Amino acid sequence: MKFILFCQNPYAFGILEPIMQELKEQKEEYLWFLTENLKGKFPFKEEPHTCDIEELVAWQSDAIFCPGNEVPHYLRGVKVQIFHGLAGEKKGHFRIRHYFDLYLTQGPYFTRKFRRLKRRHRNFEVVETGWPKLDIYARDLQIYETEKKTLLNEHKAEKLILYAPTFSPSLTSAPHLLKEVRELAKEENYLIVIKFHDLMAPEVVEEYRKLAANAPNIILEEEPNIVKFLLMADLMISDTSSVVYEFLLLDKPVITFKSNSQTKVWDNANEYVGLARKVRINLEQDPFKEERKEVIEEYHPYDDGRSAERMVKAVKDYIKEFGVPARRKLPFLRRRKMNRMFRRKRSGK
Repeated sequence: MKFILFCQNPYAFGILEPIMQELKEQKEEYLWFLTENLKGKFPFKEEPHTCDIEELVAWQSDAIFCPGNEVPHYLRGVKVQIFHGLAGEKKGHFRIRHYFDLYLTQGPYFTRKFRRLKRRHRNFEVVETGWPKLDIYARDLQIYETEKKTLLNEHKAEKLILYAPTFSPSLTSAPHLLKEVRELAKEENYLIVIKFHDLMAPEVVEEYRKLAANAPNIILEEEPNIVKFLLMADLMISDTSSVVYEFLLLDKPVITFKSNSQTKVWDNANEYVGLARKVRINLEQDPFKEERKEVIEEYHPYDDGRSAERMVKAVKDYIKEFGVPARRKLPFLRRRKMNRMFRRKRSGK
């Protein structure tokens, strides 16, 4: 079979890599698709990849794995939504855009909602598989432990604190927590790693870059895959970001500011104050440890590191039952949007 790994943002690399490894093990063909803005950021230069949508059309795939919200309807293959996060309260997470034939869900919370939507729309299937980005939690949980110890020793610190806010202007805590992060950095026992979303406002990034330049225990990290820092961190600070759930699954404390999550099983503040005190309390007492179990069971109960394997199987099972669609039927306005987003070359032009 032939598979496309469809990327529109850098975060897709870490989500799709486990699927690539599974396809390799099964000796299946695959091709990465990158939008033009990702050319210089692609970490697997030796792997087959293209930025040419016409090459995808000619390649005649059997399935397309997509962590984003869109995929061209005219490409051959089962269009598979595998999601780019775990934040079910985010606007649009459960919006049916009609681009996908198959939704592969992360855990029971998501599966129930998408199966209800399936009964209404009746034009896609839903299979619960777990999320491949988290397969590393089962296989290589301690993979960065040596690097973490080296970092802490270099900075004469004992705890690694990760600050990973969302980029959305209406939800991000970043512009409001600059002073609080500066105060937190006065505690020399902490090494603070700041990891921004790729779409964070440049002026906000620049403010924190200046802060890091004047604080020896702050690192502004630009490596695209956040999983490394989730594994290394002792505590995470965030807001309404899906990365909160990824971190909770590691059973470690989280602090958020003005999160709009419906069910908060972590320390959330409604004002942008008191960060240093909250960090100290959560590191020393971990008051939300019991509540975190609910999230693990509902959002991602899989700890076997085999979500990518289940995804590939689900796609093959779908093809056995329904075949490979030549294209996806879409309303006119959706087709027009895809034709504009992923422009095809026209003969004679």
